[in-house]
Amino acid sequence: MFGMKPTESAPTRRIVKVGIIGCGMVTQVVHIPTLNFLSDYFQVTHLYDVSEEAMRFSQLKTAGMTKAKITRSVEELCSAPEVDLVLVATNHVFHSSHATIALKANKHVFIEKPIALNLQDTDNIIQAEKAAGGAKVFVGYMRRYAAAFEDAKKEVETIGQIRYARVRDIIGPNSVFIGQSGTYPRTFSDYSAEDSEALHQKVQDDMKQALEVELGIAVTNETTMIWEMLSTLGSHDLSAMREILGMPTGVVGFSPCATTGSPFWSAIFQYHDFAVAYESGLDQVARFDASIEIFGDTKTVKMCIDTPFVKGLPTTMVIKDSLPDGSYRESTIRRTYEDPFTLELKQVYEWVVNGQIPKTSPSDARQDLEILGMLMRAGSR
Repeated sequence: MFGMKPTESAPTRRIVKVGIIGCGMVTQVVHIPTLNFLSDYFQVTHLYDVSEEAMRFSQLKTAGMTKAKITRSVEELCSAPEVDLVLVATNHVFHSSHATIALKANKHVFIEKPIALNLQDTDNIIQAEKAAGGAKVFVGYMRRYAAAFEDAKKEVETIGQIRYARVRDIIGPNSVFIGQSGTYPRTFSDYSAEDSEALHQKVQDDMKQALEVELGIAVTNETTMIWEMLSTLGSHDLSAMREILGMPTGVVGFSPCATTGSPFWSAIFQYHDFAVAYESGLDQVARFDASIEIFGDTKTVKMCIDTPFVKGLPTTMVIKDSLPDGSYRESTIRRTYEDPFTLELKQVYEWVVNGQIPKTSPSDARQDLEILGMLMRAGSR
């Protein structure tokens, strides 16, 4: 146009090539769309799943000059020269074995949370990372990369003495949010009886290892359900709580209401000079009520989280304090519309390309399992 100066072309950015292990709901709804949006950073080059139909369907969703390749084995995907980063989004009981294969191929690994269901598998990942020739692991706690979380963490540092905190995560059916995501995912059942049996057996083995071997707690339908819920939904909350407040010294009480209806649970975590109330659960109300709120003497800081399944919903920070004239002020701050998954993947890029050390490492993720153990022991007393 007249009067406009010619612009210089942007420098070419290295494209990180991604192989995805697991083509289920989260891959279809979150990972592939977000990687496609970040096409200046990533390209999905390879896919693997035990379901041929899930791979074919996910292949249609990948962007780029060429569609992602279908692979017949995890080893084939991890050894492919066109893979820089392996994204593990399979059932969490297989995270350890799949991550280990990728690390042995000296590929960086992004593992969707939870890292594993027990300490043994987690330690296997940690050892495989140490033995790898430079390849590292990034654990996908996207809430800890949200702009509001980063802002709230800095704000809490100015709060003075923490008096009390609340961690809350009560959500309705994910199907409601996924159905409004515009991603149109599909589920498939063309997997073999052998694959189904392998999954069933590994879940049983993991539960026995986590509960009986590592905690000395009997494996029942109730303890299994509680452990699965805490390690999936709960890991988001506990991981974010740890980063802002540190590790708790203990659990004063844990009340899992694991009835035949909706599962709910609550707990009181003890810190050196304050307590944290934790409440979470699942019901059939179509809303997402998740937050972390920290109370000081003169200021309260709260991070509010929305569903990750609807693209582009930002997190917000709410600050409540008093002005010098005694008046009350409540401020809501939204720094960016970039959602936590997008911000997380930008950090993944910096990690792979520029060597930036991730805060969500396997050793970091291991602490969540330690907190889960605190909760289960408190609940069994």
